[in-house]
Amino acid sequence: MKFEFSKKLPEVAIIQPSIFYDYRGEYVETWNVENFKVFNKGNIEFKQDDISTSVKHTLRGLHGDNETWKLVQCLYGSMLQVVVDMREDSETYLQYDMFPISDKNRNQILVPPGFANGHLVMSEFGIFSYKQSTLYKGAGAQFTVRWDDPKINIPWPIENPILSSRDKTANYL
Repeated sequence: MKFEFSKKLPEVAIIQPSIFYDYRGEYVETWNVENFKVFNKGNIEFKQDDISTSVKHTLRGLHGDNETWKLVQCLYGSMLQVVVDMREDSETYLQYDMFPISDKNRNQILVPPGFANGHLVMSEFGIFSYKQSTLYKGAGAQFTVRWDDPKINIPWPIENPILSSRDKTANYL
């Protein structure tokens, strides 16, 4: 496993798991508690795993809360993962970073509490996976940030993504 921290958002980690190839395909270890002790002194304890499937140009997010760590990855296809610092007392408040994630690069993004995250499916179909350090308490326990909020000004490579009703009706900051 290799990792680095985002240059724009130093609390966000980009993780490259080791990939082992042979004539049958590939093998990837996506989680090992010993490897992740470098983050938060190993105090991150994941309690829930989720998977979503989406068609091309689906944008899920931007969502977050102030207590949950998320480890996100693309299991199939390709996606653009965006993370936004929503902590009002932070030096990087409302700043974002973008990460290409795919079933080819196998990159994982570790998203800390207080950050919104979302992903845009770039391939015809995609499977997104994420681990959470808290149990999901419903959309009402999260904040939702408009994907096109002008205060953040994310340069999404699409003008009319497929959105949920929650993401369509989110207010601007």
